[in-house]
Amino acid sequence: MKAVAIRNYGSPEVMNIEEIGQPAVADDELLVRVRYSSVNPIDWKIRNGSLRLLVRSRFPMTLGFDIAGEVVDEGRSVRGFKGGDRVLGILSLGQRGAYAEYVRTRENNVVMMSGNIDFREAAAIPLAGLTAYQALHGKGRIRSGQTVLINGASGGVGSFAVQIARAAGASVTAVCGTNNIELVKTLGAERVIDYRKQDFTQSPERYDIIFDAVGMLSFFKVRRNLTDSGRYVTTLPNVSNIVGFVVIPVLSLFGYRKKSAFVSVKPDSADLGRLMLLVKEMKLIPLIDRVFGFEEIREAHAYSEKGHARGKIVIRIS
Repeated sequence: MKAVAIRNYGSPEVMNIEEIGQPAVADDELLVRVRYSSVNPIDWKIRNGSLRLLVRSRFPMTLGFDIAGEVVDEGRSVRGFKGGDRVLGILSLGQRGAYAEYVRTRENNVVMMSGNIDFREAAAIPLAGLTAYQALHGKGRIRSGQTVLINGASGGVGSFAVQIARAAGASVTAVCGTNNIELVKTLGAERVIDYRKQDFTQSPERYDIIFDAVGMLSFFKVRRNLTDSGRYVTTLPNVSNIVGFVVIPVLSLFGYRKKSAFVSVKPDSADLGRLMLLVKEMKLIPLIDRVFGFEEIREAHAYSEKGHARGKIVIRIS
């Protein structure tokens, strides 16, 4: 089978399509023919070596976490899937390898696709959608009637977060650039702040949840914008946030109720199923910026690294 392999850290040029052996499934695994995958920032951060201290890598390595395709084989103990099933899912951090024609994965990492989306749309959902869902529901404990601010609302994670927050009954304020204001309104944002013209941290407005979908802020920068029991959730544990994770539990002993949390996405078929329900109910629509062919994987990574994608970048594998 064909797969994108890298043999050393570096620019997008280190990625090459090679012929490798098709994986064999264990008793508790599925073999999925990958139709589409997608690019996430973690992919190129692994590729360029930025995460080498956090992510153990052995070369040659195949990148990619999101899969959408068809089950072609299943292990003896698999009960929930059979050949021909249309599935989407997320590979674990230790496994990865979605930039390939076939992948093996455990059945609790995938779910059946909703009938009202195709493989292209399905591939946009797993990692970014789970990150947004687990940030808001798991870490943020979102409830109907709350006020939520999404920083980076037009990106892959942010575009899902706006829709998930609205589906939960929250009032959403979105932060994005000038060119994306109308876009995030269509996703469900009731109010939009153009970060080029206004710094929301200098505003007196307060929110029950502030979700930093691009990891550009810190708890100490936004703490005044949180309600007395508000929660700040980030996708990037920078130095300031790490300090906050240590200090805030101590302050809580003295009645301080504001919280800070870091979301690290976890493969979870139950959460994927909840996302599929939102898709089925038309409350969650994947926002796709561009679709690249398998042979255009270098261009797809280069485009993602520019940081201007509106929604997700999808890769057509087969």
